[in-house]
Amino acid sequence: MNKTHKLFAASLLTLAIGGCAVTSEPIDRSASEARARTDLATIFKDQEALSGPLTLHQAMARAVKYNLEARLKVMEEALAKRQVDLSSFDMLPRMALAAGYAGRSNVGASSSQSILTNTQSLEPSTSQDRNRDVADLTMVWNVLDFGVSYVSAKQQADQRLILQERKRKVIHTITQDVRSAYWRAVAAQRLLNQIDTLMGRIDQARDNSQRMSAERVGDPVQTLSYQRALIEATRQLEQQRRALSLAKTELAALVNLPLNTDFSLALEEGYAVPVFKGDFAQLEQQALASRPELREQDYQARISAAETRKAMLRLLPGLEFSLGGHYDSNSFLTNQSWADYGVKVTWNLFNVLSAPAAIKVAEAGEDVATARRQAMSMAVLAQLYVANANYKEAVRQFQTSEELAKLDGEIAVQLRNRYQTQNIGELELIQGELNNLQTQLKRDLSYAELRNAYAQLHVSSGADPLPDNLPDDKLQTIANALQSSEAGWGR
Repeated sequence: MNKTHKLFAASLLTLAIGGCAVTSEPIDRSASEARARTDLATIFKDQEALSGPLTLHQAMARAVKYNLEARLKVMEEALAKRQVDLSSFDMLPRMALAAGYAGRSNVGASSSQSILTNTQSLEPSTSQDRNRDVADLTMVWNVLDFGVSYVSAKQQADQRLILQERKRKVIHTITQDVRSAYWRAVAAQRLLNQIDTLMGRIDQARDNSQRMSAERVGDPVQTLSYQRALIEATRQLEQQRRALSLAKTELAALVNLPLNTDFSLALEEGYAVPVFKGDFAQLEQQALASRPELREQDYQARISAAETRKAMLRLLPGLEFSLGGHYDSNSFLTNQSWADYGVKVTWNLFNVLSAPAAIKVAEAGEDVATARRQAMSMAVLAQLYVANANYKEAVRQFQTSEELAKLDGEIAVQLRNRYQTQNIGELELIQGELNNLQTQLKRDLSYAELRNAYAQLHVSSGADPLPDNLPDDKLQTIANALQSSEAGWGR
């Protein structure tokens, strides 16, 4: 019988261990495919449709509203707001409600024994029913916990403000990325058709040369050299086309358009050079006061200071108030329901020993936050000066590129005239047109760099491209606000 019990116990132990084993099944391929379909449907859901050519400010408005990274920052800010609301409840008293049923298998009886004679002085008796209902409602409020919770709630509120600054930084970054991609896409839209046309002409010239080579017409070395020059021209055009063809895809990704969307951009007439008219000294002051990274460090310093206050609060004794209501169905009780209340002082003496070290750690955190802010201030000023230097250099480079593009354009016109009068060959005309295309591309890309450098100068100063509040979240409203903000920079 003993062996049977041991075998039964071993079986139960084996089943218990087997039941505790945790296994994880791999995700089925069909579930991943369903998730992919859902994500594709959700990413582009509820977006305003494109109507006409896309302007720069409309593209930036789409990025601000629909870009997934910007959406994530909005969600993080909403989560932080809810966490602030939740942390406010930590300041409330602790209130516990308990209700239940209590019973035992026999009577809870007891007797007494004399401490003088060691004899039983009372026969066994009970003052409690075997089965009874009980309920308690108790509220406890500790003044020290309230103070610590209040400081923690203030820290949580500062964390929410930090997320707002990070959201500002994301908007700065996204609008700059859109600006860069937009102007490169404009260059692509201007020049891709010309590149394709010239590549078609080069292919036709190569076919003609290969046919003449097969018919053994002309000097073979000259013919092969001619073909080589045409292939080299094709290679240069292919490199330019590759760099330009990705610009629209990058722009579509930034503004959260389906990547296979065929859209056109609004082209401006001419090349307007933006001029910086502000006071650079004021721009420095604004950068140190307004940059999101530095404002985030301001909040971090405040959080570190609050951590020092919390460490000092924990040195104090706690004053605890309690109030409770109780019920017990025990029939032996004279009063089956009653209230109790009390006041007591609590003091964790180990906090007295650890508090000095905790205060030093918190003060060191404040010093680190200050040093980090000062180092970041220097980095921000360096960025501002670099942005100013880049802007001035971009103006010079664009002016040079524009002059060169005009000259190559005039040369290309002269070469076409000479080709029509058969004074030059087709290769010379193609080389001239290729040079003209390359200088046009460099001019357009240098213009894109100029516009980016001008905007970066203002963004480096912490100037927000959007106001704090908008009347609604329509794309045109956001685009108009972005355009007004940029016009304000120019003034």
